[in-house]
Amino acid sequence: QVQLVESGGGLVQAGGSLRLSCTASGSIFSVNNMGWYRRAPGKQRELVATIGGSGRTNYADSVKGRFTISRDNAKNTLYLQMNSLKPDDTAVYYCNAVGLTIYWGQGTQVTVSS
Repeated sequence: QVQLVESGGGLVQAGGSLRLSCTASGSIFSVNNMGWYRRAPGKQRELVATIGGSGRTNYADSVKGRFTISRDNAKNTLYLQMNSLKPDDTAVYYCNAVGLTIYWGQGTQVTVSS
């Protein structure tokens, strides 16, 4: 089992920045790919960004150039640096890890005011 705990969400004005963190514990050895997803009110959950064990990254078109995903394997922590935030970025953000199965965190709310 892998446990994921997100932090760093909050309320920010449009154009501002936030950094989300996701700390993993448990059977970390089994985890390779990690990522961030989000669910906006009334919408389906969507991919934000992923990062592989080699560091290869992938971003949704809507966040390219604004968000940066990174991981610190020594700290078992995944990050999402979010810059130039827009009201459309308002959502619950979830950390995801792919190991023996797919693991999810509990989510952290990000609200961007106009």
